[in-house]
Amino acid sequence: MAGSAWTSALCKWESPDYEPSLPVSEKSNPLTCDIDRASAESIVKMLHRCDVQMFQEESEGTYQRLLSDQVVKTLAEVAKRAELILKDPQDSLVVLSGCGTSGRLAFLIAARFNRALRQLKQNPVYSYIIAGGDRALLSSQEAPEDDPKLGMLSLKKVCEGKKRVLFVGISCGLSAPFVAGQLDFCLQHPEVYTPVLIGFNPAHQARDEAMPGCTFTFHSVVQRMQEHANAFLINPAVGPEAISGSSRMKGGSATKILLEVVLSAAQAAAFSRTPVTCNGIVQHIGAHKRTVDVTYSECEGIAALVEAAGRSLQGGGCVCYLGWGSLAVLSLMDASECNPTFGADYEDVRGFISGGYAELNINEGSLTSLGPDFCIAHEDFLHLLLPRLTDKDTVLLIYTHCDDVGDVLKLARRVREKMVNLHAFYHQADGDTSAALQQVSIHQSLFLYIYVSIYRSVYVFFLLQDDINKLCLSTLNITWPAAAMPFCRQNRTLSSVSVPQQWELSTKLVLNAVSTGAHILKGKIYQNHMIDVQVTNSKLYRRATRLLQRLSGRPGPQCEEALLKAIYQVEELTGDIPSCDITTHTHKARSRTKVVPAALVCLLTGCSLVEAESHLKQRPIIREAVEELL
Repeated sequence: MAGSAWTSALCKWESPDYEPSLPVSEKSNPLTCDIDRASAESIVKMLHRCDVQMFQEESEGTYQRLLSDQVVKTLAEVAKRAELILKDPQDSLVVLSGCGTSGRLAFLIAARFNRALRQLKQNPVYSYIIAGGDRALLSSQEAPEDDPKLGMLSLKKVCEGKKRVLFVGISCGLSAPFVAGQLDFCLQHPEVYTPVLIGFNPAHQARDEAMPGCTFTFHSVVQRMQEHANAFLINPAVGPEAISGSSRMKGGSATKILLEVVLSAAQAAAFSRTPVTCNGIVQHIGAHKRTVDVTYSECEGIAALVEAAGRSLQGGGCVCYLGWGSLAVLSLMDASECNPTFGADYEDVRGFISGGYAELNINEGSLTSLGPDFCIAHEDFLHLLLPRLTDKDTVLLIYTHCDDVGDVLKLARRVREKMVNLHAFYHQADGDTSAALQQVSIHQSLFLYIYVSIYRSVYVFFLLQDDINKLCLSTLNITWPAAAMPFCRQNRTLSSVSVPQQWELSTKLVLNAVSTGAHILKGKIYQNHMIDVQVTNSKLYRRATRLLQRLSGRPGPQCEEALLKAIYQVEELTGDIPSCDITTHTHKARSRTKVVPAALVCLLTGCSLVEAESHLKQRPIIREAVEELL
């Protein structure tokens, strides 16, 4: 697509005439309408342009954006509320809560900011909640998202005995009943709770449908929050997802940015005497924009990883992420999201973390007793997966120059003994260490010692990294300014809050590109829609029906009928099936695969369900199956 066409497509989605019946989070992105036919490099370029949409300035359109004045002011107000708790944490708590990706990010960010408090000799004040409990951090547990009472009870349990709670509920589409139940509970107890809602649809697009056992809807909860002086709604539009409805991507990235901006500003105000200001908020968001640009400047390196992962999935192989520290947590998250998003098997993309559950440090402790898909340590990879890997599989090492690169090298050698398809992705700080040494006075012996330690550490890193490069088919290195080099266990330099955030966001973007691009190359996407979505809760059931209607052009009732036939594996619906509620349908759908693709092929070609399923087995790329039948 030419430059002028890209520019036009960037804002096309804001037009009132563009898919007017859909909320922003469910619209298709004009930038990616043919991403299912794109090469690996083109896929990465499309994802870059989509991510840039997060930082677009507010236009004359309907939607407020990430940098809109009202959004920035609200972020500052919420940061000040968090600052009050940090200064006086007695009987107080900051709770971050969400479903799926939102809940995983709640865990990641709560854990990191609690670590920062411990380093400052302060007591932790952050807590996380994820629908489905800690197992949802590592696998799809979508049924609990539909339970507002469960959401309320989980919040009540976490906050028992607290007198002041700042609650941040995250629902990208303003639709999750689990979060709605928590927000309603907060509004009923304003003497304790200050509710904050983060999402990426305008308020009027919040879901306005009844929820089980409730007299309220998500829409009515949002309305009450807007009328409440002590409640905050943060809902900038960041544009449609590259893959329609896949809120793990831009929705997740924007969530991470917003939470970090708020909590970093609060922490700086509480402990560094840096007042919360709107200008500071804007500068912090700008730093994240630069992170996106720096990451995608390595387009060719990212595309090489996408290509390798795509070949593995196309050939029936798997992709394994082997990570260290918080970057490994992001790899676990990315892997866990592939199953519900693309209908993938849990073994298709797996994540593993150095140190296992001891490093993860979740509320419920080790979950290995739940089965092999919850075995997440590097040792589990070596014992359970490596013996059966072949050259058709892909292994990706994920780390920073601050990690134990000697340990990375040892693991790389173990993998390389078994297979050749090994790749590395790491972050490092740039800068001329020798020049820095020359600027240090000989009388500043302490600082000289620190700089010499840094120099030796960097020298050793480059030696080890050179050995790793020789073992890998490709190496993606993203380099960051040395002025912002964070705390490293090896050299004990002072830390910078922004750089770990940059590394994490950058890693999230790369891994999202790798897993999404690989599934696109495998044929899991139709145009720019995730067609093989698992219909496991009410949100996904409705999304599947809308998707079938949009792609087939058929009436809604006909599309729902085709979906139910595919779920129940029947050519004709019996009398009791249509009268069952959505919960019954989604429960049945959990044991089915390729439900939506089969329904779409039937709608587009008029063939029977048996014929559709047979063709999809032979032609897993849906466009090809449809074209063959037609």
